[in-house]
Amino acid sequence: MLNRLHLLFGFVFGMLPLAQAQITKEFKVEQRTGYNLVYVDFNVYKGVSEIKREVGENPLTIFSELSKVNILPSFSYEIKDQILSSHLVHRNVESENFGKSLSYKLFPNSNNDFDHKWNVGLNSNFLYDLNFNFGIGKVNFDFSHLPISNCIIKSASADITLDYSNKMANSVKMDTMLVMINMGNLDAHHLNFTNAKHMVFEANYGTLNLSFSDKMPESCNITATVGAGKVELQLPEESQPFILKIKSTAMCRTSVPKNLKDIGNKTYVSKSYKENSENLMTFTIDVSVGSVTIK
Repeated sequence: MLNRLHLLFGFVFGMLPLAQAQITKEFKVEQRTGYNLVYVDFNVYKGVSEIKREVGENPLTIFSELSKVNILPSFSYEIKDQILSSHLVHRNVESENFGKSLSYKLFPNSNNDFDHKWNVGLNSNFLYDLNFNFGIGKVNFDFSHLPISNCIIKSASADITLDYSNKMANSVKMDTMLVMINMGNLDAHHLNFTNAKHMVFEANYGTLNLSFSDKMPESCNITATVGAGKVELQLPEESQPFILKIKSTAMCRTSVPKNLKDIGNKTYVSKSYKENSENLMTFTIDVSVGSVTIK
């Protein structure tokens, strides 16, 4: 009888690693000609994602490690009108509700793996139009060495980090950089390297931490909007002409450096500000409840 129990426990515990084992999937586009723009549509409901430049010849490579899978990702691509359109979708059959999303924010997983891992590799030899949608998790973007014409990032409750770690600017003009978060935080660094005409950052609940480490070569409009939370903005040096407009309520605390010139109506300008400057940066900050800190 004892031997049978030993065998039973051995079988059960031996099966646990198999039950917890991850499924690895790789998706790639190997077609390298016949288009001049790569559209990436990436939509996942959960996980830790990393998007960055990958050395190689393919325009797109996606590697995933999946656990607790109730449905596998779907991937497809086509070439039409000189555009390569790629689509990866990973949906949850048992959809995450708001309560569960909130529990992940308040009581995060101790190992922060969020069940799935995604690595998206892009190639500096191709021009990109990016569209990302995330549910729960963490996301790290490193756009160094990548030519990007447009970038839209949306998140239900994933925290997002965006950087140009090698301080290599976008080699093309970006029309719009848009980041929208329902509940979560954005840490965006070296935003001057985006070379974007418009930057829009929104969070219903959370923190927007935005920093500009250098000048912008051309004019740019930057908007940061938070319902409840914080905006922390690191301005470029004052040799960069810029104007800063703050929209806030009585329930929002505001801190602005004394070296900025106050021209009234919660509007401030740099010492080099000129209304007709070719590289004028226009900042609009709007927070309903929380705080605005300008550095």
